[in-house]
Amino acid sequence: MSGKPAPEPRRILFLGPVGVLGGAERVLLDAVRALRAERPSVALKVITMTPGPLLDAVRTAGGEAELIEMPGALAELGDSGAGSRALGVARQLGQVAASPEVYRFHEALRRTIRAFAPDLLHSNGLKTHLLSPSLVGRSMPIVWHLHDFVSQRPLMRRGLAAVNGRASLGLAISQAVADDCASALGPLPLAVVHNAVDCVRFSPGPGDGAWLDGLAGLPPAPAGTVRIGLVATYARWKGHEVFLRTAARVLAREPRLPVRFYLVGGPIYRTLDSQFAREELTELSRALGLEGRVGFVAFQEDTVPIYRALDVAVHASTSPEPFGLTIVEAMACGRPVVVSLAGGARELVRPGTDALSAPPGDVRALSEQLLLLARDAALRARLASAAREVALARFSREHWGAKLLQAYALAGRAPAAP
Repeated sequence: MSGKPAPEPRRILFLGPVGVLGGAERVLLDAVRALRAERPSVALKVITMTPGPLLDAVRTAGGEAELIEMPGALAELGDSGAGSRALGVARQLGQVAASPEVYRFHEALRRTIRAFAPDLLHSNGLKTHLLSPSLVGRSMPIVWHLHDFVSQRPLMRRGLAAVNGRASLGLAISQAVADDCASALGPLPLAVVHNAVDCVRFSPGPGDGAWLDGLAGLPPAPAGTVRIGLVATYARWKGHEVFLRTAARVLAREPRLPVRFYLVGGPIYRTLDSQFAREELTELSRALGLEGRVGFVAFQEDTVPIYRALDVAVHASTSPEPFGLTIVEAMACGRPVVVSLAGGARELVRPGTDALSAPPGDVRALSEQLLLLARDAALRARLASAAREVALARFSREHWGAKLLQAYALAGRAPAAP
């Protein structure tokens, strides 16, 4: 890299694979908001490849937004949890990539990008990372926003390793993700910028437990009931089975304990075999005898009222978490959290000081932590107060736009690969 300062980008294009509001998409939206606040004159545009609420949210935040829909066969492809199916997925990918529909989709992307004339491309997902080098000229900086452990995605790892020389910078959401990408992809300039949250919007406030009960199709809980919830998409590694089995263990230990459990989320992505169906989880709940003690709430675009209605937020991922946005959102709302302590989640909390923790997938350990919190209102209050302080000090969105611009400056100094 040259030591000369890079010119600050004036036109930034964000490329995202989906238009739903999952974790990575909420980060993208926060980037638009933070950059708009930091540099009001910068032109910002988001292109998504499936429809969804992200488009209108970007426009409301002051950016342009456009849908260029990818063919369904391409949207459904992915190697998340592919395991032994990886070879079949690779063959299918080759067939899909050679189709006329994919060619027309690719050319539509190129035309739209040329018309916007960005001076930096910010890619927000693995599929768009793979596409990005073929969409812009060699002189344009490309930033890959790294939200995933690439080593766990065998086909994506090979594909990205083949084109990573064209990426100017990998923007890792945690040191754990940066370390993983360094080992999986080889030479790639990396910068760690933790995700941020709007600590004004995500803030402590009165919670409406009866409203949450209504969303879950449950009668209002008696006064004094402790509401414990998992807020997550239905990705199979997010720990929904662990959460339900933990609820059963807690209630088996203390049947009269005034607690209710809530699963908040849904199967919002289109990649095949990567998510639970709602029916799978409701059937498991019935098999565990949890009727009336567990409520299912559909995916919510606005999660602030959800966190405020909960007394305890649970993060139960069974695989190492690249970051754990729901952890920081709950902390910003002043809620005690129990964290599955692995991956990037380790970088967010100090167990015993501002959160409690359990090993990933450990039903017994998680149930013990939830029993502690359900029995002890003072402990809940102490952890909640400390959690809010950490969110304000480390994860507020107030200075996030400046951090992104600093990262873009690094990308601007990176030479294009031959």
